[in-house]
Amino acid sequence: MSFFDTHLLNLVVYLPLLFAALIWMLPGAERGQIRAITFIGMMVDLVFGVWAYLRFDAAGPEFQLEYRTRWLEQLGVSYHIGVDGLAASLLLLTVFLGPLVVMASQTYITERVKEFHLSLLVLQTVMLGALVSLDVLLFYIFWEAMLIPMYLLVGVWGAKDRQMAAVKFFLYTLAGSLLMLVAIVAIYFISSTPGNRSFDYATIYNSMSGANAQIAACMGTGDCSQLTGMAGILHRWGPWLFAAFAIAFAIKVPMWPVHTWLPDAHVQAPVAGSMILAGVMLKMGTFGFWRFAIPFFPSAAHQARPFLATLAVIGIVYGALMCLAQRDIKKLIAYSSVSHLGYCMLGILAVTAEGATGSAYQMLNHGVSTGALFLLFGFLYERRHTRLMSDYGGIAKVVPVYTASFLIITFSSVAVPGTNGFVGEFLVLLGTFKSSLGLAFGALATLGVILGAAYMLWMVQKVFFGPLTHRENQGLTDLSLREFATVAPFLVLVLVMGLMPQPFLDRINPSTERFIQRAELGFPGSQVRPGDVQISVMGLPPAGLAAAPNAPMPGPLADRR
Repeated sequence: MSFFDTHLLNLVVYLPLLFAALIWMLPGAERGQIRAITFIGMMVDLVFGVWAYLRFDAAGPEFQLEYRTRWLEQLGVSYHIGVDGLAASLLLLTVFLGPLVVMASQTYITERVKEFHLSLLVLQTVMLGALVSLDVLLFYIFWEAMLIPMYLLVGVWGAKDRQMAAVKFFLYTLAGSLLMLVAIVAIYFISSTPGNRSFDYATIYNSMSGANAQIAACMGTGDCSQLTGMAGILHRWGPWLFAAFAIAFAIKVPMWPVHTWLPDAHVQAPVAGSMILAGVMLKMGTFGFWRFAIPFFPSAAHQARPFLATLAVIGIVYGALMCLAQRDIKKLIAYSSVSHLGYCMLGILAVTAEGATGSAYQMLNHGVSTGALFLLFGFLYERRHTRLMSDYGGIAKVVPVYTASFLIITFSSVAVPGTNGFVGEFLVLLGTFKSSLGLAFGALATLGVILGAAYMLWMVQKVFFGPLTHRENQGLTDLSLREFATVAPFLVLVLVMGLMPQPFLDRINPSTERFIQRAELGFPGSQVRPGDVQISVMGLPPAGLAAAPNAPMPGPLADRR
C-alpha cells in the first residue's frame, strides 16, 4: 500500500475535527461563515470518503487501508484502523449524509449556531472512528464519545420536551455501554496470558477461535465436561459476556423492548439530529452484532439466536402496528425505524448468505430512506410548525414537487420494486425462509412488509390527498432550490441502489461470507475450522508491542485473509 492509502482513513476520520478547530476560532456572530466552513468541511470529507470506498478492493484482503501505531503499549492498546466491505459501505453512508445535514439545518437552527456546527463535526468524527476501529478499546472510546454531541443536539436544539428525551437517550445507551465495557475487559484477560494481552480485534478473535470451535464440537456431542483452559472459561462465561455485548448493541439498534428511548429522541430532535440518528447511529448497533458480539461468542450467539430472532420479529410487527396507531407524523417515522431495523437484525440472525447480505444492504437503505423522510418532514414542519396529520390534507395541490419527492421516498420505505428498499427486504426475507429459524419467522416478517405499506400509504393519503381543508395550508410554498438540492441526492440513490445494486453488493459480499463462517463456527458439530476464519492484519502482533517497544513497525502483510 502507498503512504496515502495507509493515511487515507485518518484523513477521513479527522478532517471534520480540523474544520471544527477553524470554526472554534470564529466569533459566534459569523453565522454565514460558520455554516459555509462546516459545509465545505463535510464536502471535503465526502470526497475523501468516496475515494476510500472506491479504493476498497472486494477481491483483496479482508481489512484494507489499514493504519496502526503504538499507543498504550503496556496495556496492549494500539491505534489500529481499517475497513472491510461493510465498514467501507457504512463509512460512505456517513460522509454522504454529512453535507446534507448541514444544508438541512441552514434555516432551522438560528440559536447557538457555532456550537451546533461544532457538535455536528465532532459527531461526524467519532461515528467514523467507531466504524474503522480495529482495536476493541479504541472502538469503545469512539462508541462512548458519540453520546456527548448527540445528547447536545437533542437536549439543546430539540423541541419542547428535549431535555427529557436527551436524558433518556443518554441513560439507556450509557447503561448498555457500561455492560459492554465489563465484557471487553473480561475478554482482554480471557483471550491471552499475562505479558501478551491485547485489545487488538484480530488478536482477541484469533486467540478465542480455537476455544469456540471446541465448544461447538462438544455441544454437538452433548458432553462439554472435559473442556479446560480458555474453552472451559468461555463455555461457562461466554453466554454472560455475549449478553453484555448484545444488550449494549440491542439498545442502540434499538430492538424491542429496549426501544422506548428512540421515538422520544426522534420527535424532540432537530432535523439534523433525526437524520444522523436514523442514518448512522442506529446502524452502530447492527454493526456491533456483526463485528463483535456474534464472531466473539458464536456458540452463545447460536444458543440465543431463536430468542433474538423472536425479538427482531416482534420489533418488526410491533413497530408497524405502532405506526398505524400514530397521529404524529414524526413519531410514525420514528416507529418505522423500529420495524425496519428489525429486518436488519433478522437478516443477521438468519446466518445465511442472502440474509446477511440483505441485512447489510438494508442498513444502507434505512439510512437513505428514513433519513430522507425526516429531512422532508422537517421542511414541512418549518412551514407549519405542527406534526399532526389532521392539520394537513390535500397539500399535494399546493406543493407538487414536495409531494412527488415524498412519494418516491415513501415507495423506497415500503420496498416497491425498482427502489433500494426492495432489494434489501427481499434478500432478508429470502435468507430467513432459507434459514433454520423456521417458516414462522419469515411469514411474520412478511406481514411487516404488508403493514409497512399500510401505514405509510395511509399517512400519505391523510397528508397529501383529499380536499384542502385547512386555510393555513393554502399558502404553503414548494421546495426551494436549496431544499430540492438537499433532497435530490436521496432521490438519485433510491433509484440507483434499487436498479443497480450490484456494485454496492460486490463490496459487501466478501464481508458476508466471512461473517457467515464465523457465526457457523459456533454451530454444534460445525465443519468450519478455526484456520478458515482467522483474521490477519498489518503490523506487529500486539503481544510484541510491549516486549519490543523500540522495534520498527513492519509494513503490511502480503497475504491477508
